[in-house]
Amino acid sequence: EVQLVESGGELVPAGGSLRLSCVGSGFNFDDYSLGWFRQVPGKEREGISCITPSDGSKFYTDSVKGRFTISSDNAKNTVYLQMNNLESEDTAVYYCAADRYYYCTSYGPIVGNYEHFGQGTQVTISS
Repeated sequence: EVQLVESGGELVPAGGSLRLSCVGSGFNFDDYSLGWFRQVPGKEREGISCITPSDGSKFYTDSVKGRFTISSDNAKNTVYLQMNNLESEDTAVYYCAADRYYYCTSYGPIVGNYEHFGQGTQVTISS
């Protein structure tokens, strides 16, 4: 059974940094694409970054490009999201996701393309 557990979310001031982690179990990272999504109340879940560890392809949505960095440690079955220069608009619940058949492309992570999601971790940026 594929399981994903996020951690690292907390309350930080604007301009600060956070690193989110997502530990996966029940699957081989080399065979999957991994993504990060976020959601605020009343809005749809938004795909912000993805990575395909087998070929190193990565994607960032425009709102986080240059501030966020996705990486993976296949030996630890962990995907990270380093978030710098945080803004109040980054406040959301952040979810990681994994899918066996979707590759991270220039179209970015799309909710319907990912089969497995974690429970999420809350990130709150104070202005």
